[in-house]
Parts: sequence; C-alpha cells; structure tokens
Amino acid sequence: MTHRRDTSGESTHERILRVAAEIFARKGYHATGVAELGEAAGLQRGALYYHIRSKEDLLYDLSKRHVEEALERGRAVVAQDIPATEKLRALAREHLRIMAARCDEVTVVIREMHALSGKRATQLTALRDEYENLFAEVLREGVREGVFASADRVVVLGVLGMFNWTHVWLDTERGPLSPEDIADRLTDLVIHGQLRPTRHVAHPTAAPAAEPVPAAIP
Repeated sequence: MTHRRDTSGESTHERILRVAAEIFARKGYHATGVAELGEAAGLQRGALYYHIRSKEDLLYDLSKRHVEEALERGRAVVAQDIPATEKLRALAREHLRIMAARCDEVTVVIREMHALSGKRATQLTALRDEYENLFAEVLREGVREGVFASADRVVVLGVLGMFNWTHVWLDTERGPLSPEDIADRLTDLVIHGQLRPTRHVAHPTAAPAAEPVPAAIP
C-alpha cells in the first residue's frame, strides 16, 4: 500500500503509528478504543481501517519498527572490533538515543507487547530475544577478555532492565543530561560492578575483622 504524505512529510500510516504510541503510552493498549485512535489521527473509522487491519496490528507495527531499529543499530555496534567494555557503552548509547527519540513507542513496547497474540507475538518475541542476545554476547566477550565476572541470564536481564526502565523517568529536554551522558553513567555502574576482582581490598572505614571464635568443646 502506498502511503500519502502530508506537508510535513509524514505519511498517514506514520501519523497513525505516532498517535497510537502517544495514546497507548498514556492510557494503555486495552483502554484505548479504535474510534479514539481515528479521532486523534483525524480519520473517520472507515478511513482508519483503510490504513490498518486491527488495533493489534497497529501495536505489532509500532513494536516491530522499534525493535528492528534497535537491532540494526545494535548489530552495527557488536560488529565493531573494540573491547567489550566499549561495545557495552556504545550499545547503551544507541539504546538511550532511541529511548529519548521515541519514548512513547518504547513505553508501549515494554508495557504492552504481551497483548500481542499468535504469530505476531512469536515474531516479536524472536526479535526481542535477538536484541537481548546482543547484550549477552557483549557480556560474554567481556568474560572471555577477562574483564567481566559473569554473563549469566540474571546479569543480562539486570543490565537490560536498568537501561529499559529509564523510559519511566527519562526527560532529556528539561534535564541537564543528554542520552549519551545517562548511558555512560549507567554503563559505568555495570562495568565497575562487573569487573573481575583482582584482590580483596578492605574498605578504609571498615571495622577490623573479628577474632575467630574457638569451636565449643563439650
């Protein structure tokens, strides 16, 4: 289907996706009606259904667009010949750039993807897992390089969860930090928390170790 563009260069389908992301993020997917989407997009019900097949297809389209863009950027980072710590930083920066540019869309994908069913759910889950594996691959590289302590599933999901949760509070328009600044700070938390310990260093304010207690003698 050919999508006509308005004077701003935005096609009708793109406008519908943008409006859907805004309303789904604000009200939730299930609480949003098709009539409300059409009104917000400036389309009658019949005209809306000319551009979309169903509300679920709309959720699928905007989710797929987001994950595919993240995958494309992520693959380019992972393909670079740089240390794992720098790959992780670059992945985080791309992740936060997308978050800042499409916060509503990201919010919908994170909160509402479970509403997809059948083949749509299977396809989106596969794309999401592929994106998750990019982070896992970089963490495994760090383990092989001897700089990261672990790349198990708990660590991978914890790292991704930290980056993903920024959609709740991210506000780069009014805040003093750019997406790259935030990505760097969070990456530093991961890197320094994941570094393999080389030796035990006592905290300068730590209390001296207690004397061992002798075993009780009956």
